[in-house]
Amino acid sequence: MWKWLHPYAKPERSYQLASTLLPWFTISSIIVLIIGVVWALAFAPVDIYQKDYYRIIYIHVPAATLSMSVYMAMASATFIGMVWQLKLSDAAAAAMAPIGATLTTIALVTGAIWGAPSWGTSWVWDARLTSYLILLFIYLGIIALQNAFEDKVLASRAAGILTIVGAVNIPIIKYSVEWWNTLHQGATISKFEQPSMGDDMLYPLLINLFGFALMIAALSIVRFRNEVLARDSMRPWVKELVAKECK
Repeated sequence: MWKWLHPYAKPERSYQLASTLLPWFTISSIIVLIIGVVWALAFAPVDIYQKDYYRIIYIHVPAATLSMSVYMAMASATFIGMVWQLKLSDAAAAAMAPIGATLTTIALVTGAIWGAPSWGTSWVWDARLTSYLILLFIYLGIIALQNAFEDKVLASRAAGILTIVGAVNIPIIKYSVEWWNTLHQGATISKFEQPSMGDDMLYPLLINLFGFALMIAALSIVRFRNEVLARDSMRPWVKELVAKECK
């Protein structure tokens, strides 16, 4: 059933596939994000209570949501690498870590900007914000471990252990507003039967969420290709590729 995937366990084939997919994800993300951003800033209505500064959700929510999705994708790649000893899985995890850390930072900063006028404070040590800050520290720890050893196998193993252990924090972040009394608001767009937003605000948010996902995929592919080249730098196919690009 999975025989068609076997050839892509080879770095050269995976690099070629990534190169084929990159333009599609890049162009799609640009188009979708332009539509989402223009809709959100120019056509979405003004909120009754938060006025125009609520529009920061069109950056904050996609960044916060997808930072956790990236972590779970990274944890899945790490698990596959540990169980089946696939080096490309470790390369994928290494490629995604800085992207997830950047998204987490964006979410924290935009959340603080949004919180000042909404809550009267930029930060409180409640369950949601504290657990989310821990996510950033976990990301930074993983990145540090990935670069702490010259031996990539040892580095991937150390970072992988922290990645798997740190995955426990994801459900804590997601359900913290339900388990504890927090200042942070509850679910908004995940309640599909009765979302907390009107359609004219919700649709551009969903479009931006999709656009962010496409952008993250494109960035992950770029970083994955670089990881593959770095790890296989002495292989003949990489030398041939470099020689071809230099012509």
